[in-house]
Amino acid sequence: MLTYNLRLAWMSLRKHPVLSLLMIGAIGLGIGVCMTTLTVYTLMSNNPIPHKSSALYAVQLDSWDPNDPYTESGRPPPELSYRDAQALMESTIPKRQAAMFKSGFALQDAEAKQPPFTVLARVTYGDFFGLFEVPFLFGGGWDRSADRNAQQIVVLSKEINDKVFGGANSVGKNIRLDDREYRVVGVMDHWHPSPKFYDPNNGDFDDPEEVYVPFGLGTALELTSYGNTNAWKPEKINSFQDFLNSEYIWIQFWAELPDAKTKDDYQAYIDQYVLEQKKLGRFPRPLNNRLSDVMKWMDEREVVTDDSRVLVGLSFLFLAVCLLNIVGLLLAKFLGKSAEIALRRAVGATRWQIVQKHLVEVGLIGLLGGALGLLLAFGGLRGVKALYGGYDHLVQLDGRLLLIAVGLALLSSLAAGLYPAWRAVQLAPAGLLKTQ
Repeated sequence: MLTYNLRLAWMSLRKHPVLSLLMIGAIGLGIGVCMTTLTVYTLMSNNPIPHKSSALYAVQLDSWDPNDPYTESGRPPPELSYRDAQALMESTIPKRQAAMFKSGFALQDAEAKQPPFTVLARVTYGDFFGLFEVPFLFGGGWDRSADRNAQQIVVLSKEINDKVFGGANSVGKNIRLDDREYRVVGVMDHWHPSPKFYDPNNGDFDDPEEVYVPFGLGTALELTSYGNTNAWKPEKINSFQDFLNSEYIWIQFWAELPDAKTKDDYQAYIDQYVLEQKKLGRFPRPLNNRLSDVMKWMDEREVVTDDSRVLVGLSFLFLAVCLLNIVGLLLAKFLGKSAEIALRRAVGATRWQIVQKHLVEVGLIGLLGGALGLLLAFGGLRGVKALYGGYDHLVQLDGRLLLIAVGLALLSSLAAGLYPAWRAVQLAPAGLLKTQ
């Protein structure tokens, strides 16, 4: 029966090509707009590390101006000062923890086969790789002794290893960062958390850094921070050491707290630390230290803005407008076939069988419109990529979103066809047959 109805539906579409193309185009346009905005929104609000996000916490200490909170909502600053980050690293409560900041180098391979080029660097502790479960192709990270001794070692991203070493195992080889040689201890596999939750302060959807070096090198080599650096009061900074001792905040800090007890213990630890610092004249604001897991952190940092949500809502309203137009077109088409419907009823067809026939036709329109919508969505996402540049990971339709697009097109078309199909079978067949 379904095959028969499909054949009739295809014949009906071919019989009225202009009307059919209008309906397919309306569905396709609505689906294309919806899937473009929904894809970007879905990937923006994605949980970047779902199996572990509830155990990873961004650490915030409220060291800000006593007369002016960091945000209107009262949230503490998103970053720490160097002295506070160093103090928290002394805790043994977290399973893993890492202070970090963004920097950069001029990189050249040891044999000088190509001219130097600039790379972004993450200056961090060895726990970084275990915290965020960074995958490795070759080698691995480093231990705490490398952090303490400021060893000149480096972990490379896959992209940099491909560029400099042609994708070969480079562990044990040397590269030059600025004017110093570093030994490669690890090469990461493809790793692109989206959003870049571990440091949204410096770009919510930026690419991860290209090289990773021990945190101790930051002070030993007086590396410059490429990220946000903020302060609430003027301070005399005559040397790099003055900067490290200041209240400037510029370091991100993450801790892995696997259970509620560990979290409570660590919250008590950072609160006690701040209370002790208050006795030294620091932290003038009321106690307001926070531990935010990954999803809460992204929400607080407004990784997904209200504008994005509004845009998704408007796109679905646009689809609704398209469907209303399709309802009118279908109503005109089905009522125009009243004589055919009356004849079918006269020879024994039930109302439900006729409704089924019409819904199969509507479903076929929906599938064709969905296919067109996917093409338009691909085009829309290419446009987003061209407009903003570099956000390839935000403009990709995965298998799940493809199924959503097809399902949405099919359900939308069937919803639009229900009333016209029902309305068409309500006409009395006897009167219609007499007029023919």
